[in-house]
Amino acid sequence: MKIAGIILIIFGVLALVYQGFSYTRTEKDAQIGPIKIQHEETEHVPLPPIVGGICVVVGIGVLVFGSRRLAA
Repeated sequence: MKIAGIILIIFGVLALVYQGFSYTRTEKDAQIGPIKIQHEETEHVPLPPIVGGICVVVGIGVLVFGSRRLAA
């Protein structure tokens, strides 16, 4: 459970700092025989700050309550 809590906290902090992620994809425009015409598009996927906050809070909760449940 500790590992899951730590991963959630790290993901939440990264989501708050970067507020999304980008990726690049290659689009093929045309192909005539062996000649290809293509271009690259960069897409940005935004993550709302609430997602990062929820991940941090849930991660802390997993760390705190997960250890209490095992100790009891």
